[in-house]
Amino acid sequence: MKCPFCGCDDTRVVDSRPADDNASIRRRRVCDDCGKRFTTYEKVETIPLIVIKKDNNREAYNRRKIEDGILRACHKRPVSAADLTRIVDEVETEVFKLEEKEIPSSAIGSLVMEKLKDIDAVAYVRFASVYREFKDVNTFMEELKKALK
Repeated sequence: MKCPFCGCDDTRVVDSRPADDNASIRRRRVCDDCGKRFTTYEKVETIPLIVIKKDNNREAYNRRKIEDGILRACHKRPVSAADLTRIVDEVETEVFKLEEKEIPSSAIGSLVMEKLKDIDAVAYVRFASVYREFKDVNTFMEELKKALK
C-alpha cells in the first residue's frame, strides 16, 4: 500500500480489526520511510449492480439515492440517525443477496417501504406517496388504510 504522505511503497499493517459496520476490515498501517500512520479499509468487491428505473433507463446502483429518499421521508420525524443507517444497510444487504446484475427500482422501493413501515408510519406514507406517485386523494387514503392495519 502506498503511503499517502510520502508516496513510498513500503508500508506495513500494524493492526487489523472489523470496522464498525462488520462488512469491512479496518487496517492501521505505518510507513517504513516517513514513520507516519494511516488507516485503510478493505471491503469485499461486489458485482456492479444496475438499477432499472420506471422509464426503463438504467443507471449504476447508488446507495446515496436510498439514503436521500429515506432522509426526505423521515424529515422532522423522531427517527434516529442509527435507524436510518440501519435501514439503508439492511436494504443494501437484501439487494446484494439477490445476486442479480440488474434490479428494478420498484424492488428497492418496496424494500425501503417495508422497513419504514416498522419504524415510522408518517415516514412510510411520505415515502410511499413519492414512490407510488399518488395521483389523487383516494389512492393516498388507500395507502393510509394499509398503514393503519
